[in-house]
Amino acid sequence: MKSCKGIENPAFVASSPENPRRLCASSPCIEISVVSTPDAGSPPPQEPPERPESPQPSGAPDASRLGSLSEYEEGPYGLGSFQPRALQRCNTPRGFLFHYCLLALTQDTCSTTKNQHGCNTSSSPLFYYLYVFVLGQLLLGTGGTPLYTLGTAFIDDSVPIHKSSLYIGIGYAMSILGPAVGYVLGGQLLTLYIDIDLKHSIDITEDDPRWLGAWWIGFLISWLLAWSLIIPFSCFPKHLPGTAKIQEGKISQTHQSASLQHTDSNFGQSFKDFPAALKNLMRNTVFMCLVLSTCSEALITTGFATFLPKFIENQFGLSSSSAATLAGTVLIPGAALGQILGGILVSKFKMTCKNIMKFALLTSVISLVLTFVFAYANCENEPFAGVSKLYNGTGELGNLTAPCNADCNCLRSYYYPVCGGNGVQYFSPCYAGCTQSISKRHAKVYYNCSCIEGEIDVTPTPSSVSLEAQAGKCSSHCKNLPPFLGIFFAAIVFTFMAGTPITVSILRCVNQRQRSLALGIQCTLLRLLGTIPGPIIFGSAIDSTCILWDINECGNKGACWVYNNVKMAYMLVAISVICKIITVSFNGLAVFLYKPPPSVTDVAFQNQNAVVTTVSLESDLSRAGNDG
Repeated sequence: MKSCKGIENPAFVASSPENPRRLCASSPCIEISVVSTPDAGSPPPQEPPERPESPQPSGAPDASRLGSLSEYEEGPYGLGSFQPRALQRCNTPRGFLFHYCLLALTQDTCSTTKNQHGCNTSSSPLFYYLYVFVLGQLLLGTGGTPLYTLGTAFIDDSVPIHKSSLYIGIGYAMSILGPAVGYVLGGQLLTLYIDIDLKHSIDITEDDPRWLGAWWIGFLISWLLAWSLIIPFSCFPKHLPGTAKIQEGKISQTHQSASLQHTDSNFGQSFKDFPAALKNLMRNTVFMCLVLSTCSEALITTGFATFLPKFIENQFGLSSSSAATLAGTVLIPGAALGQILGGILVSKFKMTCKNIMKFALLTSVISLVLTFVFAYANCENEPFAGVSKLYNGTGELGNLTAPCNADCNCLRSYYYPVCGGNGVQYFSPCYAGCTQSISKRHAKVYYNCSCIEGEIDVTPTPSSVSLEAQAGKCSSHCKNLPPFLGIFFAAIVFTFMAGTPITVSILRCVNQRQRSLALGIQCTLLRLLGTIPGPIIFGSAIDSTCILWDINECGNKGACWVYNNVKMAYMLVAISVICKIITVSFNGLAVFLYKPPPSVTDVAFQNQNAVVTTVSLESDLSRAGNDG
């Protein structure tokens, strides 16, 4: 007979002397055992083999696949011969998840400050320390990536299939909370001077631009925490107790066209197998669609994580610290809540791989709709002298110098905004033409300002005239901040609600032996196509909306002081909508292309038909031999 053809599926194992070839997924095959006619004096023919037990679910590893359970070698918790009985209660999926979360919490947790540069064009010897930080980031990536590839696959192995998404969601949520802890810790450390010994001997304060915080202490704390967690984390065995039993009850949901073509049990244990394994994954269209959708989402999330404080600061006239606090309040809890909710919903409803991808598609569509909030959250720029409003009808737009401050010799490199009593913002007290100032509780008040006309808000001193300015930006009249934060929080929740389901879908649609490699490829492409270009694209788009650049004493262009708020909002909407459409398209394509293996009922029916046919043929051949 012709051999059975069709696409191989990892649910079926290769033939071996101890285990005959299983049925192919495409069509049932009949195994024929030819029974020879017994000669005289030969031992009596063996009785027909017993009818095999009901087949295992598709994808469940049988005895040959497990290799006498060597593939899932379970063991105790400990290092070498050090295996205390009291610590064995940690040798559970919950114990591993606890250590996983703590280690994820210590990962990219420190903040740094920027130094000021003068006009000296000669290169500083400190520049070469940049390569030390680059090396440090490479080591962080090398050591941190296995936590999210091997660790995630380990969790998926150790728990039932319907609980996997819950565990993964909790672990990913803790990795999101790590930066929040880093911001809080870094903010406290930056109140200390970089050289602790000189803190009480220097004459500058934290408000001085020359102040450098002790950022390096955060790296030491993270290093100590990481090492204190790595040691107990390494005590877990290759497989937790009960893993083999859990694997026996799992049903394969691997994408049919992506079945592993190599049935050798040792495949993947040698580096020479890497090209074949990589090629196999790259040909998995469902896997590639899911990875590209996560890359598009990563581009948006990293862009907003970097520039959302700047957007809030400029749109709603807040200080940098207040804007950063609000951004962190929205981003961190929203992302963590989304990851956990996604894992809970997938676990509660015990979704199949295709339903999980449909769920991710639905949440992506909802987040796409909510992204349009930026189009309605924009606020017109407040009047700014020399930028959007003339100096009392004099001067020209785009030039901070006017007749009222021409003799002040103001520096454009010193940005210290003040708000005039006329509701107009000025670049600095100097550009406002102010000559006197007094301190009033929290902010300075400036008098005798030649460029300001209007009524004053406080009682003037005897030496003052009816011209006044107060330190700080003018308060914004925009009232859209509360609804913007609420809708954007919902958008963040739905965006990250798809994160855990997509990760689970990747684990399901690829071959069992290639899950860690699949997650590694996802992390690599995520960095190359998402997290690296994201801040660059967002930064370039935001810079294109700048209407007032910083020009330092060297004549070089630096940071942007004032943006066109409306243009900035529409630029962010354009980038977000384009990326969201890409995400929705790839998620929808993954749902359309996914082809699950045959159902358990179909496989069992094919097995039973084949068994009946085989037994019938053997009986007929045996009867024919006896008649002969």
